[in-house]
Amino acid sequence: MTEKEKMINGEVYDSRDAELLKMYHRARKLLQAYNTLDSELLEERERLLNELLAKKAAGVWIEAPFFCDYGSNISIGQNTFVNTNCMFIDNNTISIGENGLIAPFVQIYTATHPIKAADRVIEEAQRFRYLTHAKPVVIGDNVWIGGNSIIFPGVTIGNNVTIGAGSVVTKDIPNDVLAYGNPCKVIKAL
Repeated sequence: MTEKEKMINGEVYDSRDAELLKMYHRARKLLQAYNTLDSELLEERERLLNELLAKKAAGVWIEAPFFCDYGSNISIGQNTFVNTNCMFIDNNTISIGENGLIAPFVQIYTATHPIKAADRVIEEAQRFRYLTHAKPVVIGDNVWIGGNSIIFPGVTIGNNVTIGAGSVVTKDIPNDVLAYGNPCKVIKAL
């Protein structure tokens, strides 16, 4: 099994694997081009996003700057808006539904590490490895995620949800609710 397959399967993998580094460097080049592109060059923006992302449906708008690890693990449904300075750590899949609003500085993480340092940092042949595994993140349709929110690995957010600004979403959020806080919790049904 390749390191990429391990990564997507949620197993421990080597993030410095040659195939993963090639994907990483490819994404960096596309992001650099995208993040410095004149905002009026809409066709070039579309081309770069289509090349970067696994799926970008019609009407998706991503404000620059935008950051991710690979891009190839990100799928975004139609008419979703991603505001400036968002960071999607897509070591596993990130799936965002239709008609979403992702506010500035939202961070979506799929990568995680063992909590205990001795389990996380491994020295092999005078080289340090930081054990990593990743869990997918799923965000439903018609979701608004407020600014400076953080979505943890493995979280699913249902449809028609509003996540208040500054929230730290550590657990799944059901459909049709307002949720916020640190940790994020359901406040009321919508």
